[in-house]
Amino acid sequence: MAFPKARPRRLRASAALRALVRESHLVPEQLVLPLFVSESASAPEPIAGMDGIARLPLRDAVAVAGQAREAGVGGVILFGIPARKDVRGSGAWAADGIVQRALEAIRSAHPELALITDVCLCEYTDHGHCGLLDRSGAVDNDATIELLAQVAVSHAQAGADIVAPSDMMDGRVGAIRSALEQTGHTQTAILAYSVKFASAFYGPFRDAAGSAPAFGDRRAYQMDPANGREALREALLDVEEGADILMVKPALAYGDLIRLLHEHTSLPVAAYNVSGEYAMVKAAAAAGALQERAAVLELLTSLRRAGASTLITYHALDAARWLSE
Repeated sequence: MAFPKARPRRLRASAALRALVRESHLVPEQLVLPLFVSESASAPEPIAGMDGIARLPLRDAVAVAGQAREAGVGGVILFGIPARKDVRGSGAWAADGIVQRALEAIRSAHPELALITDVCLCEYTDHGHCGLLDRSGAVDNDATIELLAQVAVSHAQAGADIVAPSDMMDGRVGAIRSALEQTGHTQTAILAYSVKFASAFYGPFRDAAGSAPAFGDRRAYQMDPANGREALREALLDVEEGADILMVKPALAYGDLIRLLHEHTSLPVAAYNVSGEYAMVKAAAAAGALQERAAVLELLTSLRRAGASTLITYHALDAARWLSE
C-alpha cells in the first residue's frame, strides 16, 4: 500500500500513539552496574576518563550497590582490585579475596540484588594477562581454565548468582560448569563473555582495574573485530558447554552481532557498554556536543532493539533514575 493510503507518520503524531506502538522497551531491571572494589583504597578513587566512576573500598561498594537497588537497577557486576598481585593471580580465588568479601557484604545488605562476578585473572596477575604464562610468555589455555574454575567456585561459595568468565580461553565455560556441578552449585548461572573483541574501547577500564598487559597484547585470545561469523561459532560453543547467558563486548559497534546471537540462539543475550563508550558520551556531553540523558537512553534502547535483554553499563544508575522519572 503506497502513499497517500500509507502514512507511517499517523502513528507518530503524539506521545501516546508513539508509546502504543513502541517495539523496544528499556526498564531499569535490565541494567547491570559494574563496580570496581579495591582492597587497598580507603576512600573512593576517581578513575581518569570515566567521570562519575571510582575504585571503591568495600563499604562504599556496598553503599553504591544499595543506590543501584533503590534506583531499580537489576544487578551489579563486581571487579576486584587486590592489594597484591602475583604471577598466578592467586588472589582471584582466595576465600578472603576482595570480590569474595564484597559478595558476602552486598548479599547481606541487599539480598534482592542480582550479584554477578567477573571471572578472570588479569586484575590479579603481575603481568596483566588473563591467564598463566608458559615458558614462551604465551597464555597457557588449558592450565588457565583449571584456575578459572577455581575462581568461579569461590565466587559461588561467597554468594554469586552469576559468574561471568571474561578471559576468552577455549573450553572455560565447560570447565566452570563442571566444577560448579561437582561442588553443588547447580543453581549458579554462567554469563559467558562469548563474543569479546580485542577492542580499542577498553582503555579506561584497564586504568581502573590496573589490568593492562605488562607486555604484548590480548589479540591471541580476544577476537578480531573484523570477524562476525566467528562470533556465532564462539557463542554456539558456549551454548554447548553450558552457558546460561551470552555476552557481546563491546556493544555500540557490534549491534549486528547482538542481533546475530539473538536470532541464532535461544539464550538471553547481554551487551557490555564498555568504558571507552561511556567515556566518549561523557566527553561529548561535557563539550556541549550532545545532551547526555537523551543520548544515553537512545544508545541503550538501540541495544535492546538489537536483541540484548541485559545491558551492562556504567550509565546504569543515571539511566535507571531517568527512566523512573
